[in-house]
Amino acid sequence: MSGASPVAVGAPAGRRRMTGRQAAALDLLLDAAAVVARQHGYAGVTVRGVASRAGVATASAYHLVASKDHLLAEMMWREMGRLPAAATPEPADAQSRVIAELRVLGTFTAGDPLLAAAGTTALLGDGPDVADVRLRMGRLVSDRLAGALGEPADVPVLRSLNLLYTGTLLAVGLGHLRSAEAPDVLAEAAGLILRGRQ
Repeated sequence: MSGASPVAVGAPAGRRRMTGRQAAALDLLLDAAAVVARQHGYAGVTVRGVASRAGVATASAYHLVASKDHLLAEMMWREMGRLPAAATPEPADAQSRVIAELRVLGTFTAGDPLLAAAGTTALLGDGPDVADVRLRMGRLVSDRLAGALGEPADVPVLRSLNLLYTGTLLAVGLGHLRSAEAPDVLAEAAGLILRGRQ
């Protein structure tokens, strides 16, 4: 194993502590947002429409999320937190561990092109709540890749791998790359980056 483990995704950071009832309402909103995004893409999502589908009052929804972009960004964060740990046979070298990790990260939104596009658009949005989700996602990816690389971290290589992942996610969201192709593209490019490290 690479040492990474599935991340427990809870309440949005930066917001006041939620009650159990609020956390349950947020889960309903995120479930409904994923359904609507998969069916209608970014343009078809509204906080009011998602709240109605989830059976949550619109005012309550806006108490939990600041905007449509924040709602979709939190939905993407939850989806990312559900990714499993990467499995590699032991002993595994850094290249094998990193490629295994990127293959897992590359399955994020695989098979869900409308969801990927909606989430990517939202993550590029403005506002402190969306920026907070971007930071959380970036830290999660970087931590998983650093764990796969091993100690001591090779900072330029880690930076390159982070840029590779971010660029691939963006390419999927923009429709320049099919989500099903992302794991192989990530593995191939990581091999090229890590070849120069040996």
